[in-house]
Amino acid sequence: MFTGLVEALALVAEVESRPPGRLLKLRVGDVADQVLLGDSIAINGCCLTCVAVADGQLSFEAGPETLSRTTLGQLTAGSKVNIERSLSVGDRLGGHFVSGHVDDVGRLARRQDERDWSTFWFHFPARLRRQMAAKGSIAVDGVSLTLVDVLPEEFSVALIPHTLAQTTLGALAVGDRVNLETDLLAKYVEQQVAPQSGAAPLA
Repeated sequence: MFTGLVEALALVAEVESRPPGRLLKLRVGDVADQVLLGDSIAINGCCLTCVAVADGQLSFEAGPETLSRTTLGQLTAGSKVNIERSLSVGDRLGGHFVSGHVDDVGRLARRQDERDWSTFWFHFPARLRRQMAAKGSIAVDGVSLTLVDVLPEEFSVALIPHTLAQTTLGALAVGDRVNLETDLLAKYVEQQVAPQSGAAPLA
């Protein structure tokens, strides 16, 4: 379980083919000193298991399901990613509950920049709409954000200068793809009300 509060930006040092998956090697600096073999780490919002720790570098194995259903399949050496270690019991929860299980991939439809602040509009698969509500929470590439407006296939978020500077979101260009995870509580609510409303619950 995570909070959606990014701890650091990591650099992809190498992507090694390990059919049918890939080995991702990330340079994370001092964060590596706080990671143990087998720890769960959110990489752009996708929970992966650390399989090696050495000299400020962490390694992760990503299988075909992860590579095809998230943006991790498009990572190359030199890419930057958001990373967050999993919660410990008793930790303060500053964002919202994020499972690290990506629901789908969206893309940046447009961005409105005003000095150091920005409003981003993301296009998303319509099937996720029932799990979104204005003022609710969503994780975009692992970053906990508050939904501003929610349309049938687009939503907006307001980004403060700190978020733009300290995560990968500030460098996004129109058309870029992002990992989306809707609010965990909204999923349970949707599962409960779907049978009564006649709507098919989301997989």
